[in-house]
Amino acid sequence: MSNWLGPEEWQAVLLSIQVSLTATLLSLPVGILVAYALARWQFPGKQLLNGLVHLPLILPPVVTGYVLLLTFGRQAPLGGWLFDTFGLTFAFRWTGAALAAAIMAFPLMVRAIRLAIEAVDPGLEEAAATLGASRIWIFTTITVPLALPGLVTGAILAFAKAMGEFGATITFVSNIPGETQTIPSAIYAFLQVPGGESAALRLVLVSVFVAMAALLISEILARRAARRVSGA
Repeated sequence: MSNWLGPEEWQAVLLSIQVSLTATLLSLPVGILVAYALARWQFPGKQLLNGLVHLPLILPPVVTGYVLLLTFGRQAPLGGWLFDTFGLTFAFRWTGAALAAAIMAFPLMVRAIRLAIEAVDPGLEEAAATLGASRIWIFTTITVPLALPGLVTGAILAFAKAMGEFGATITFVSNIPGETQTIPSAIYAFLQVPGGESAALRLVLVSVFVAMAALLISEILARRAARRVSGA
């Protein structure tokens, strides 16, 4: 494959993997917490939180990217504070691409994890609570192990979505080779120049392979989770 893909194409593939892994790993703890809150807790504003989580699925990706630029740009209050305090810069950097990918993939992750947590029998958690187990102990020893296939499925779906993210990313961090040019933006760039169709096609095949592999793995894990819950 090293001869099949050119240096610029490999650069886009490796950067996409870096961005997607970072987005998935950093958003996973938050995704588990939000999914657990939506599945188990009753609190004011729950529907508002649910709407905010799923908002990136409904909004045009360009709008999400523009909101990120207004929020995390160097001249924005939050973006300027992060740079002055921690030296963090998101706009036009690969870290910004990871942030955009994480936000766009977050709804898929939360939905898969929430369904897995809701499938766990609450009676098991209540029985452990009557024996004096703490909430954290119940969560780590009962809820998470039983919902683990769903957690893995959510992470895989988020990774696949992050690999294909384009609209919010190119709006927020532009298309800079070696810095923010992921597979989708590289495909877009190759299609803008004469003779770039073959390179674009190769990257399309890579995208299709990654997406199909992710869907296949998530489907296998979802079936295992269903059998585990039903006791079959």
